[in-house]
Amino acid sequence: MNLHSNRLAILHFIATGMLASTITAPAIAQETLKNNSNEKSITTNYSVPNFGGPSSVGSQINADKSKKKAAYRFDGMTKYMQPYYDFKDRVAKENGFAFGADYNALYQGASESAGQDHAASGVLRLYGTWTLVGRNTPDHGSLVFKVENRHRLGTDIAPQQLADEIGYAGLTAITFSDAGWLLTNLYWQQAFNDNRIAFVAGIVDTTDYSDVYGLISPWTGFSNLVFSVNPSMPTPNQGLGAAVRGSFAGNYYLLAGIADANGDPGDPLEGFNTFFDEREYFKSIEFGWYSSFGNRFDDNTHLTIWQADERKAAEVPEGWGAAFSFNKKFNERWLPFVRAGYSDGGGGSSLERTLGAGVGYFPQGRSDTLGIGLNWGRPASGTYGDGLDDQYTAEVYYRLQLFQHTTITPDIQYLVNPALNPEEDNIWVFGLRGRIVF
Repeated sequence: MNLHSNRLAILHFIATGMLASTITAPAIAQETLKNNSNEKSITTNYSVPNFGGPSSVGSQINADKSKKKAAYRFDGMTKYMQPYYDFKDRVAKENGFAFGADYNALYQGASESAGQDHAASGVLRLYGTWTLVGRNTPDHGSLVFKVENRHRLGTDIAPQQLADEIGYAGLTAITFSDAGWLLTNLYWQQAFNDNRIAFVAGIVDTTDYSDVYGLISPWTGFSNLVFSVNPSMPTPNQGLGAAVRGSFAGNYYLLAGIADANGDPGDPLEGFNTFFDEREYFKSIEFGWYSSFGNRFDDNTHLTIWQADERKAAEVPEGWGAAFSFNKKFNERWLPFVRAGYSDGGGGSSLERTLGAGVGYFPQGRSDTLGIGLNWGRPASGTYGDGLDDQYTAEVYYRLQLFQHTTITPDIQYLVNPALNPEEDNIWVFGLRGRIVF
């Protein structure tokens, strides 16, 4: 069998696996949960303060430590790992230091490509928060950190590069690259006035707090850029920045931020030169409403206005734009969303017009997630040039909580009129993502 046939076989296997897991997961989970309903949880019972959304350090730790309703559970593994989680719990309670680690892997294969048609990458992350001020009070102050290693897994390219190979204006995967060691978070977060006012400052990731909604995390949700970070916003790489959030008049809020447009988490010390000397910034201000602070990402409507300075060395023109987002959770099982964006074509964004909608579904009695999204986009003229066709994207994924700290996520993307590949009317991208939490 030749190499092309091998790749087609892999794609067929992934597609079949996705269908099988979607169909059989409910039955598997129901049976195993019934048999293990009295099993002791490998979890901890502290709460970590957080400024950002679902992909931020604090939110990730809180989500990971909660008890999961998994498809398979093993008493032996629970007993073996419990002392480690008891240790994490004790350190967090006694010293305010909460930490976690995970390993993520993603394979993607494309049905058509002018170059490489498959890619795989792994990401090892270590992250934590150290609450040094106001522990167990609303007005807390914490040091937040995250270190990552992103690397290829046996392929010539990483999934972040696959879009360029197939001629798609955007990204089929956001965080899975081969960038090596990165310092993606090192900042102070502080809350005041019963957490009605809060700020972060240091090495930040603007996607943790700007234009956030319930399914934004590329580690646990959609893979494609259009359903995660708004593709009309040229959010920079992690670097020096700051943001402040204020809540008022009940459940309304205002959030403003500034960040280094030339951020480079692979060389964080250089960020001091680019931030203070080059002074090319990404700025945003967001006005929004949420039903309650605890549901501020699952039940949220907001409008974000942004502006990006010209990046002279990178030859990227300045730009500005706006993004709108609505999502609301119903009956703890359904999370429909609508997201739109506009830019003047500059700033380095991938799309200058975008409209997307979809839904997340959380099956009752399980910790799985089904995500479905549809998007229309017009490629940004300042990034790709004028005259390109509009592009359409669909994505479906099913995140299966396989074990207490392990998830498997089959994923299918359907790309219509890939803007940079006029020879192809449509391209399929099949993916399989795994995540193990420590």
